[in-house]
Amino acid sequence: MRKINFAIIGCGRIAQRHAEHIANIGKLVAVCDIVPEKANALAEKFDAVAYTGIDLLIKEERTIDVVSICSPNGLHAQHSIAALRAGFHVLCEKPMAINVNDCGEMIKEAERANRRLFAIKQNRFNPPVAALKDAIDKGILGKIYSIQLNCFWNRNAEYYENTWKGTLDLDGGTLFTQFSHFIDLLYWLVGDVKRAFALTGNFGHQGLIEFEDTGAVALEFYNGAIGTINYTVNSYRANMEGSITIFAEKGTVKIGGQYLNELEYQNIDGFEFRDLPEGNKANNYGTYVGSMSNHDKVYENLVDVLLKGSSISTNSFEGLKTVEIIDKIYQSAKNLRNC
Repeated sequence: MRKINFAIIGCGRIAQRHAEHIANIGKLVAVCDIVPEKANALAEKFDAVAYTGIDLLIKEERTIDVVSICSPNGLHAQHSIAALRAGFHVLCEKPMAINVNDCGEMIKEAERANRRLFAIKQNRFNPPVAALKDAIDKGILGKIYSIQLNCFWNRNAEYYENTWKGTLDLDGGTLFTQFSHFIDLLYWLVGDVKRAFALTGNFGHQGLIEFEDTGAVALEFYNGAIGTINYTVNSYRANMEGSITIFAEKGTVKIGGQYLNELEYQNIDGFEFRDLPEGNKANNYGTYVGSMSNHDKVYENLVDVLLKGSSISTNSFEGLKTVEIIDKIYQSAKNLRNC
């Protein structure tokens, strides 16, 4: 089986993780970042060519099969569309974009170019999450009544220093950068959101970020289920919890831990989750820890899709749906502030 050639646009922290997994399943041939030192360091480590402009990379590197987009959130659409127009497949980091229109333009460009647009939603691969999804799909839990999502993390002042994070134009908001994976799981497990009612505030990061650090949200799903989201990056000194609790006709299940990596409670009619495999460790960025590190499974799926015709684990439409739900939440919060 031939190896796939990759390029990475954006050489920050998450790009290091991408490069490691690319090295296991393919070849990293080029990297790009507007900061030459970042591009050169990553290129040297993986024997790739470094660029400081996407236009030159696209023009010169004709052996590329897939471009992995690891740039700031607000540039995902611009960089993805440029790569698709050049004839490359695209793997886009979360969030797919920070507005619904950009997601739609990305999808349309992928269709025009007849190329695949992959959206990263690695928390779907967490063993307890995958097991819960399978049980729901098989009807084991029956009708879902309600779902509660808790996201209690810490992001200190150092996290936002000298970076694009915390800006409206490039970050977009706490739900985009910290918790979009969690929002995706609501859609994946329960279904599409009909209405959202949200209150948000910035309590501990005034002067540091241009949006909320805390939110309380009520949701109504199209299938009749209701839900809540309680989220914050004000957990004192450390991440506390990332959890989902489902109350359903035939059972109750809670997946918790800091990163949705532990089955904390189950009480299901005639069924029990047993012998779940241990998941990967969370992404470690030094002063803080992110979501579960399942990028290896994302890349394995990408190879299977492109070389074996397998089904994609997360398609671009699902990436758009995550952004659409976040948009409904933020629009509700804005409307309530203006009342």
